Amino acid sequence: MARRRRKAKLPQDPILVTIESVSHDGKGVCHLDEQTVFIDGALEGEELTFIYTGKRKNIAEGKVHEIIKASPLRVTPECEHFSICGGCSLQHLAADQQIILKQTVLLENLKRIGKTEPETILPPLSGPHWGYRRKARLGARFVLKKDKMLVGFREKHSNFLAELDSCKVLFPDVGMHLKELSQVLRSMSVYQKIPQIEVAYGDEQGAFIVRHLEAFNEQDLQILKDYARSMKLHLYLQPKGPDTIHRLWPENDEDFKPLSYALADHNIVHEFKPTDFTQVNMEINRKMINLALQLLEPQPEDKVLDLFCGLGNFTLPLARKVAHVTGVEGSSELVVRSKQNALKNGIENADFYAADLFEDFSAMKWAQQKYDRILLDPARSGAREIAEYLPKLGAHTVVYISCNPSTLARDTEIMVHQNGYKLVKAGVMDMFPHTAHVESIALFKKT
Repeated sequence: MARRRRKAKLPQDPILVTIESVSHDGKGVCHLDEQTVFIDGALEGEELTFIYTGKRKNIAEGKVHEIIKASPLRVTPECEHFSICGGCSLQHLAADQQIILKQTVLLENLKRIGKTEPETILPPLSGPHWGYRRKARLGARFVLKKDKMLVGFREKHSNFLAELDSCKVLFPDVGMHLKELSQVLRSMSVYQKIPQIEVAYGDEQGAFIVRHLEAFNEQDLQILKDYARSMKLHLYLQPKGPDTIHRLWPENDEDFKPLSYALADHNIVHEFKPTDFTQVNMEINRKMINLALQLLEPQPEDKVLDLFCGLGNFTLPLARKVAHVTGVEGSSELVVRSKQNALKNGIENADFYAADLFEDFSAMKWAQQKYDRILLDPARSGAREIAEYLPKLGAHTVVYISCNPSTLARDTEIMVHQNGYKLVKAGVMDMFPHTAHVESIALFKKT
């Protein structure tokens, strides 16, 4: 029987280095003993000591021990929990420099993977740096050694939950009340069987989904109802899988007002369920929609295709400006929501289809038509299948919104070097300030 190989013991003494650059995820990079070392919390040009947190053959990871010579771009993190909480990674970098870093990541990916560069770099879209996050999945756990219920995000480099009293990036109605929420959960009979709270906020209303592994008793349910009433929340319970989610509060339908967000520039209100995908940063979302439409330049006679359309975030604003828009989305439930929102907003020139856009969709009715313009907003895995199929759809203008610069760059290589589009404009949007997440937008035109 083969013996399990023991992990090599990491050096414990601090090591002096100079940081050469910053990686795509915001870590300082240096080279030491023929290894590339990624150091959490380090900035380019800094002289510092670090301690190893992980080590493999050619790559190692570490954390800052002491800064000897600080970067002029370094700032004091505003959140007291930044050093332990893994929710943010860039609070030590000035906010205006964070977006420049993200722009650099985007352009480097386009050049290296996409083998092209945009003719024009768009000015970054920015918005609030604090209290912006309206959707989140928060862990919950009782820690016996601390005799404390923790609610929040994981610690850096760990699966343990960080001990947080507040969170400055979360929407204040939840971020400033984490301590109170943890006390409410601790007061319940099955406090050790509550692993997660899912949070969603619209413009005027918020909702929590409480995941629980054992049934609540009547006293527990009353505690939750009282909390929901005091915080003016919709409160849902999830005893098992997603299909078991059900509303606990408000009890009466007449007291229930759906979550929603308004797009005042387009006279549209989107209603959504707390489990629906919506952008976490409402202000950037509104700016992003306006920028996407500006780049797409929709005309009154146009036929437009919106791929990965979700609940119609872009589709309905487009419908106000064109002859017809078709939305395609993988989730049949979101397609239902799109149709409902179109009806509630008096939009009749949009239709919607459910389709897996990572499989062969060529036989579907919408895929056999021609379009003037296309907008696509895929998940992190990108839109390779769409990029390859684009010539058959006939669009002369494509706007691509991405949450992953590497897959955008991969798809750009296909569009530019195989399918005859040129990358006209590209830029970044600060959807997730203080994190290494890069949200970007690109304009392609047929040559």
